[in-house]
Amino acid sequence: MNRHLLILLFLLTGFGAFAHPMPNSTVSLSVMENSVAGEAKMSLSDLEAATKISLDENRKVNTPFFMDYFRQHIKAYSGKNVWGTSIDSIYTTTEFDTNVGKYREVVVWFKMVPPQKKSLRNFVFNYDAIIHQVVTHSILVFLKNDWKNGIRSEDGGKPLGTIYTNFQIGAGKYEPLEVNLEDGSYWTGFKGMFALGMEHIKAGTDHLLFLLVLLLPATLTLNGKRWGRFGGVRYSIIKLLKVVTAFTIGHSITLLIGALGWFHLPKQPVEVLIAVSILVSAVHAIRPFFAGKEMYIAAGFGLVHGLAFATVLSNLNLDTSTMVLSILGFNIGIEVMQLFVIISIIPWIILLSQTALYKWIRIVWAILAGLAALSWIIERLSGNPNRITILIQKIIVFAPLGILGFAFFTLVVFALQYKKRSMLNQSQDI
Repeated sequence: MNRHLLILLFLLTGFGAFAHPMPNSTVSLSVMENSVAGEAKMSLSDLEAATKISLDENRKVNTPFFMDYFRQHIKAYSGKNVWGTSIDSIYTTTEFDTNVGKYREVVVWFKMVPPQKKSLRNFVFNYDAIIHQVVTHSILVFLKNDWKNGIRSEDGGKPLGTIYTNFQIGAGKYEPLEVNLEDGSYWTGFKGMFALGMEHIKAGTDHLLFLLVLLLPATLTLNGKRWGRFGGVRYSIIKLLKVVTAFTIGHSITLLIGALGWFHLPKQPVEVLIAVSILVSAVHAIRPFFAGKEMYIAAGFGLVHGLAFATVLSNLNLDTSTMVLSILGFNIGIEVMQLFVIISIIPWIILLSQTALYKWIRIVWAILAGLAALSWIIERLSGNPNRITILIQKIIVFAPLGILGFAFFTLVVFALQYKKRSMLNQSQDI
């Protein structure tokens, strides 16, 4: 393939969400506080061709030889200053490509440390693993994370360029990649984390569903072992605020300790517990299960939800100085989006709970939420999606229209009941 065409396709596709078609390597760089961390992915067969070493299923790559090989072929310079390169880990994975089928891939995690911190954003990246022997090979380089510029892997990163054999200057010759990044700022990084928090809640159907289902009976009084009538606007607002505040405090605590690495739980049990929290709230919305203790339930399950939030930040591998601002920005983003959704729905719940129809709306909504929770539990335990979870992913994009429809439906029902009451009062006066 023509090299210029390869580069053009590379830039137009935005690096294909970091996937790479063989026989290319991809290198992702992340700017840290005092270093540049990198992840290199390459075909194992190409590495074998470059090193003249056969690597079968039983032969490992995390050996002193390959550690030294990659240290020698992953370098960075600032002027005449050579950066220090360390190899954190090397391992193989099995991947699948529609063109070539299954193939084995080598993944190398490395770190480059400049003599001076100010050089982090302007340096020459001299990466020639494989390409020094296999002239048809290319290295696609992109910026995966740059906190101060608000660049994150979730957004697709930023293409930096391609390292390839330049036959115009001679066989086996290549040009290192010059990396020149914008300085960025702490404010830009903070805004990026704020946006990430909003996006996470926007896409976090299970987080919002737990809170909304828990709020379903919050406007109602208790009548023995059943839910009673509407408790009044002031009663409803106070109870709603208590539940929302308790949930916020709960998830903020574990977001902090989880993101800072003080406490950690595996992802699967956390996700299962989140689905369980929805199921418990759904049962409570149908019949009082922990009446008067909603605030404690919200705080308790909020601790679980916060661990899921913390995973998002811990996966960014941020330094301590940027992590503190990231936690703050991310949490504010969560609260703003959460508050926006609640404000969009709660007024209609308050109005609708004053009508006779609300009982059945509440029960149906709770049953649907419970069904969704059970489906998520099954999916997260088995690792396989089911029809209901797939359906949820398809219909969730219509949530804004659903809120508008719910608001219109509420206004119509409330207006009809208000008219009915007015007519009844007039007949009694007569």
